[in-house]
Amino acid sequence: MSRPLGLLSKMDWPMFFSAFLLSALGLAAIASVGFAQEPPSFNGLIKQIVSLAAGLLGFLVMSSVNFRILENYGRAVYLGALALLLIVLVFGTTLHGTRGWFTAIGWGFQPVEFVKIALIILLARLMSKHADLRDKKLFFSSAFLVAAPAALVLLQPDFGGAAILVGLWVILLLLSGAKRSHLALLVFGAIAILLFAWFFLLKDYQKDRLYTFVNPSRAPLSRGWNSLQAKIAIGAGGLYGRGLGFGSQSQLRFIPEAQSDFIFAVIGEELGFLGVAAVLVLFFIFFRRAARLAALCRDNFTLFLTLGLMANFALSATVNIGMNLGVAPVAGIALPFLSLGGSSLVASWLAVGILQSIAVRAERARPEMLTEGDAGATITL
Repeated sequence: MSRPLGLLSKMDWPMFFSAFLLSALGLAAIASVGFAQEPPSFNGLIKQIVSLAAGLLGFLVMSSVNFRILENYGRAVYLGALALLLIVLVFGTTLHGTRGWFTAIGWGFQPVEFVKIALIILLARLMSKHADLRDKKLFFSSAFLVAAPAALVLLQPDFGGAAILVGLWVILLLLSGAKRSHLALLVFGAIAILLFAWFFLLKDYQKDRLYTFVNPSRAPLSRGWNSLQAKIAIGAGGLYGRGLGFGSQSQLRFIPEAQSDFIFAVIGEELGFLGVAAVLVLFFIFFRRAARLAALCRDNFTLFLTLGLMANFALSATVNIGMNLGVAPVAGIALPFLSLGGSSLVASWLAVGILQSIAVRAERARPEMLTEGDAGATITL
């Protein structure tokens, strides 16, 4: 069998198709919202299709390249990501109150989406170099690595993006078996950062988002509008939904940012409980396959790289869906694969490509009689 066909035979196809079907469902919802504009506009749909094509190309490249190259060049990738964050603060474009975008000829590029992957790679590399994952030197070294990009993202200010970066670090620390003293430092550090951000970094509209999260009815026609309308849309969908293009909340533009932040509410209204269930089932399949892949990892770099990428998807999906259900503050976090946003979509497919590269080589390295449970037991945290 030729090498390309050999790679195809080793790919994790359930993971790929679950991500692809989520992307296709996102395209359908974005097209539906396009009908609500006067006249109907499908610029967002066209951009998402182009971004999906770019993401799939990146997926093919990453899945065919040995993921070990990321370990060798992890530091360079991380430093390049920091450089992008510095440059965007000076030359970037301000959108929705955040100076975190490069824009040109109608297209935008948001560096923070790729910084997440760069941070995961370097954290996995750092953790693989330490024999004792509970060592305080690892704790403080990893804290410094996450503090630099998180601080730059807060300066934009993008509280949601910074929270995801810190969340990724916390999850990897917990999975590595952090000491109680380290966890206590995490709590006090988080409180200090939140207080500093509240008084010196967050703008009034961002503070209002948190106030509104606690009590959406305090400003039902302004800051609380998004959350309330999203919940109304999801509740109005019923079992089967009102049909693509026939949702009153989305088609009459009651839901702001319907194609991006609140795409889940659009799906809930127009495709109903069955559409929401389809999204959740596809995410479940994706995470189940990623968890299976983590169980097959035979070294700490591969394990933490897999877990970090998985945590990135899980955090983003949980926060976004929570925003739509009114159980999380509106933080501008995209729903992976579904939300309108080229940077998020391309970065998501690059991450899937890395996972597929791991899957191909994990299967290849696995002894024939090795079971999934045995493979997981070979990792010592």
